[in-house]
Amino acid sequence: MVVKLKPYNPSASEMEAGWQVVDADGKILGRLATEIAMKIMGKDKPSYVPHLLSGDYVVVVNAEKVKITGKKAEQKVYVRHSQYPGNRKEIPYERMQAQHPDRIIIQAVKGMLPRTKLGRKMLGRLKVYAGAEHPHAAQINANSASGDA
Repeated sequence: MVVKLKPYNPSASEMEAGWQVVDADGKILGRLATEIAMKIMGKDKPSYVPHLLSGDYVVVVNAEKVKITGKKAEQKVYVRHSQYPGNRKEIPYERMQAQHPDRIIIQAVKGMLPRTKLGRKMLGRLKVYAGAEHPHAAQINANSASGDA
């Protein structure tokens, strides 16, 4: 007799999003971004399904202290364009690190997420702060308190 097992497919109401804090102090940008992307997508959880928001909220602190290897500090350039002719903006890594260190991590993680509506919602779960302070202490404390019970 053949027994057919039905695959487990959770609903959106069964998904619970936790809060995780990641310290970027001294970490390599690419390795940090993959770690964050996996947590946001939920691939580190056994309840992962690709069509639902199954990941956690991720708070990144000390974004200004992230490291890159090789000559990227001198050679890496962030490019954006407004679709108007001649309106291409190039920002070197060093200037971006000085002015907006949070955007470096956001763009690295964004490149690793799906390019869909769901990917944009996932990116909304990423909170990046240049320093060690962040306003999400209440959510993180509530999450750890419910996880202990």
